[in-house]
Amino acid sequence: MAKDALVIVAGKSLEWFASSEFASRGFCRRCGSSLFWLPNAQEYVSIMAGTLDESTGLEAIEHIYAGDKGDYYELTDDLPTRHGARCGSA
Repeated sequence: MAKDALVIVAGKSLEWFASSEFASRGFCRRCGSSLFWLPNAQEYVSIMAGTLDESTGLEAIEHIYAGDKGDYYELTDDLPTRHGARCGSA
């Protein structure tokens, strides 16, 4: 979503960590859950879909970093796979 449209209602347990030179990750300091991914040079923030309570209507469009998946994962659908990130993302 647009970075400037994100409103944090109760941010006491939200912590940001600069996980690389190009992005930060927002996580819950109580339980460690990953909540957000914020690329430094972009105007959007990614919200981890598993954090949303209501139905989202979201659908997967591809598998990223498929070349690094554990051998215990099976990709059995017909979605495209990439060995790295989606085009346009860091």
